[in-house]
Amino acid sequence: MPDEPESEPGYPRSWYAATANETVLRPALRGSTRADVCVIGGGYTGLSAALHLAERGYAVVLLEARRVGWGAAGRNGGQVGSGQRVGEAELEGRFGRETAHRLWSLAEEAKALVRERVMRHHIDCDLTPGQLVVAAKSAHARDLRARAEKLARDYDYPHARFIAAGELPGMLDSRTFYGGLLDQDAFHLHPLDLALGLARACEAAGVRIHEETTALGYTQHDPATVRTAGGEVVAGQVVLACDGYLGGLEPRIASRMMPINNFMVATAPLGAARARGLIRDRVCVHDTRFVVNYFRLSADDRLLFGGGENYRAGFPPDIAAFVRPYLLKIFPQLRDLAIDFAWGGTLGISRTRLPHLGRLPPNLYFAHGFSGHGISIGMLAGRLIAEAVAGSAERFDVLAGLPAPRWPGGALLRQPLLALGMLWYALRDRL
Repeated sequence: MPDEPESEPGYPRSWYAATANETVLRPALRGSTRADVCVIGGGYTGLSAALHLAERGYAVVLLEARRVGWGAAGRNGGQVGSGQRVGEAELEGRFGRETAHRLWSLAEEAKALVRERVMRHHIDCDLTPGQLVVAAKSAHARDLRARAEKLARDYDYPHARFIAAGELPGMLDSRTFYGGLLDQDAFHLHPLDLALGLARACEAAGVRIHEETTALGYTQHDPATVRTAGGEVVAGQVVLACDGYLGGLEPRIASRMMPINNFMVATAPLGAARARGLIRDRVCVHDTRFVVNYFRLSADDRLLFGGGENYRAGFPPDIAAFVRPYLLKIFPQLRDLAIDFAWGGTLGISRTRLPHLGRLPPNLYFAHGFSGHGISIGMLAGRLIAEAVAGSAERFDVLAGLPAPRWPGGALLRQPLLALGMLWYALRDRL
């Protein structure tokens, strides 16, 4: 995990940290304590699992190595799209129509869950409707048209509309795309504020949260003992929710998830008129490149732009300079605009780009590998884990039953091999 400059509340410096709602420093664990369930990880999956378990009457302790939402939960693009990371037609080809439809229904539930929690707990996170997926190639535009038609015809989803190339410039001030798909039921939000709001809801439900408390390991016994530098938690069940920050904590599953780094910037404010000229309807946007670019307007009329990845332990020394070429390729008219914030984050991707959920004996549940869909699918995974702990695992098993092949190369070679593969896909994006 790279060293990162921190802003005042103890989070990596970013526009999200600079504009977050009030943060509360929670005490590190000291001494020994007991719980029904110990959750490791204070991102969306861990917070959602803890909250759903507490609402079912379980005594829950949550351990977070840094701060709640410190990892990808507090630094991502803030976009919540429809469906899984893999498209419906491809899922039907892989698994059949019945499984593809179940995966679609779970993803729709995941979107609804985010909205439900925001409303129920009065989480102020600037939730804003609309997502526009833009085609980087003419063939991609044909794919987007086919997807909109398929969603309406086969999935009873009337909210996705194909945007022809001629209509797109009125919505997005960029000339690099060939059409798009407007999803009016997708949305975007302030991701760190969502995580902070979920943490407050957890504590209101009785969850004990300990920050700056790294889980060093745990016994494979029933009950399990989770060790930290300052104490231990004895619990009947353990939930592992670390995603890209798993490290070597659980070797039995580490090779099925790859940590990669993604990077974002926030420009200086554009002003209301220039901002609406850039993205007319304030929808969030991402393109169809394999190495995806994603962007949206902030509440204070900045452009929040994500572009570029790397596949090693550290971040580029100058993240703003790293991301700027991606931004200017899409918006060359912003060449004069300063970048006020630049940051990176680590997320977990699976080989299939589908989430990896499961159980490990005797009493450990895990979920990771959300591959860029961590807000909604991560929160849903927390709900499904809580259901499984409570004895109803049918829905959990839908995701746990998906294939999760290992990354080739083992711990030493998987990242270099991924880097070679991604260079190939990046070349395809440019052609």
